[in-house]
Amino acid sequence: MAKFRKEGSKETPAVSTASLPDIVFMLLFFFMVSTSMREVSLMVSLKLPDATEVTKLEKKSLVSYVYIGPPTKQFVGLYGTEPRIQLNDVFKSMTDIRDFVASERDKLNENDQAFLTVSMKIDSDTRMGIVTDLKQELRKASALKVSYASHKTDKMQ
Repeated sequence: MAKFRKEGSKETPAVSTASLPDIVFMLLFFFMVSTSMREVSLMVSLKLPDATEVTKLEKKSLVSYVYIGPPTKQFVGLYGTEPRIQLNDVFKSMTDIRDFVASERDKLNENDQAFLTVSMKIDSDTRMGIVTDLKQELRKASALKVSYASHKTDKMQ
């Protein structure tokens, strides 16, 4: 009769790492596709006003942003504390608005140029004088589709 032997010296097999590079590249590809890089670094402080009726912009590729607010702490020594206009990554003046709109239109396809939307992200403590001047310059540049950025709040009764 055969005897059953108990072998206590068996080791567990090693974990196969052959598929690890495939998993790493799959995760890397996923994060590269799903994340978006910030295109503009803010140089102004923004506290957006609250709004109850908000609509979402459909095509983000057709939107150009204009930021208005006081400079952040690192730029206060250079630019002061008065609200400034930021176009892309540079502080600009009112006279540069038309060139900005023209350059943003040139970046778009010929068919989409008429659908360019300028979204104004303005600090809630900014005076309306600079906003009115900006709107006048946008009209002169034929940028008539303008939106205002805000935070959505619950509707108050």
